Amino acid sequence: MDLSNLRPAEGSKHNSFRKGRGHGSGNGKTAGYGHKGQKARSGAPRPGFEGGQMPLYRRLPKRGFTNRNAKDIVAINISELERFENDSVVDIEALIAAGVIKKPRDGVKVLGYGEFTKKLTVKVNAFSASAKEKIEALGGTAEVI
Repeated sequence: MDLSNLRPAEGSKHNSFRKGRGHGSGNGKTAGYGHKGQKARSGAPRPGFEGGQMPLYRRLPKRGFTNRNAKDIVAINISELERFENDSVVDIEALIAAGVIKKPRDGVKVLGYGEFTKKLTVKVNAFSASAKEKIEALGGTAEVI
């Protein structure tokens, strides 16, 4: 530890700069607003105002609909479960640890695409009919959580 390593405590320093407090402050007189003009005055127009021209957000067409209640389900194929050992329990935490998924979002669904040869206990939010059939055909269990 020496003087060159000293730093102020995190959050202790504030921006003490005061705009428009004379020439000595380095930001006096016009206070960074330049000379005259609409943007130098009080009551300057709101962001997005284009001087009376129809603004861009009103010129562009609005289309579609976004469902606020839609679920963002992560789908994985049954072939992804081949990387797990026989007779192991596969849940969302195990899928994240194995790198099959990154974020579960609103849930995980197993789809039936691909080859599958292991007996596993799979615990996720949803299964397709073919995935459930393939898991149970090999003696495994498909549990909906």
